[in-house]
Amino acid sequence: MSFSIVCLIIAAILPIACAAIAKWGLRDYDNRNPRAWLAAQSGHRARAVAAQANSWEAFPVFAAGLLVAMQAGASPLAVDLLSGFFVASRIAYIWLYVSDRATARSIVWTFGFLASLTLYFAALW
Repeated sequence: MSFSIVCLIIAAILPIACAAIAKWGLRDYDNRNPRAWLAAQSGHRARAVAAQANSWEAFPVFAAGLLVAMQAGASPLAVDLLSGFFVASRIAYIWLYVSDRATARSIVWTFGFLASLTLYFAALW
């Protein structure tokens, strides 16, 4: 399995990790109505829920870009580097979001998004 495919799997798991951060350590979690429970959270738990939503939104752009790059015959090294950079930026993004560092979070988000977009053009190099 290539490194970029491992990155794809990690990117698919990151939103679930965000939900786990929101729920971690609480005993009053309502599994009968989890969306309402998550929406009622505040502080770092609410930010983890928002990071989860953003992670789901970022995933298709990355996944499609990765598949386009691989199908177009882009350099495996370039694809691996961009995929690794995307995943690293997403992990940093989640940490910055949960820890309430808004400006740094936005900067890191931009780098991750640019990595995803660059995958679409990687075959041109």
